[in-house]
Amino acid sequence: MLPNIRRHSQVVAHIATELARRARLAGFDVDVPTVRASALLHDIAKTYSIRHGAGHAHLGASWVVAETRNYAVAQGVMLHVHWPWAVPVNDARRMCSLPFFIIYADKRTKHDQCVTLDERFSDLLDRYGRTEAARTGVRSSYEQGKTIERALEAHLGCSLHEDTFDCGRLVFGA
Repeated sequence: MLPNIRRHSQVVAHIATELARRARLAGFDVDVPTVRASALLHDIAKTYSIRHGAGHAHLGASWVVAETRNYAVAQGVMLHVHWPWAVPVNDARRMCSLPFFIIYADKRTKHDQCVTLDERFSDLLDRYGRTEAARTGVRSSYEQGKTIERALEAHLGCSLHEDTFDCGRLVFGA
């Protein structure tokens, strides 16, 4: 794993672990160490995909299953880029669970810094929005991130928009 991807994964793991810890304290059945493991591994195949091509989320999930047989950890790796179904915003038990902690934490991490969704997706549009299809995909991912953020805020009873999750950096809202 490239060093910058390792640093990114460590910040994602910090945020996802903090979300899982808060959910556990709020009474949700969350396995905090499993959330942390999944977040640390969410980009395990990113270096390979940069060098050789391939979808890093699905490839990484297959590596996790092959090496660990831990399907819960693999779930977070596989789904961290995009939740392919309707976000269950009104189902607190489903929202306060591993995949949404990983998805949200990844969407809040620009390189190795905790930032707002607006800052993260502005960067993604600049870097990857070369075509209208790419821009549409980035905007769709942003909207899903905002939906997840609002649902997690409602179910955890706290504001997440500018929360730094104790990452040591002030996050400015857009």
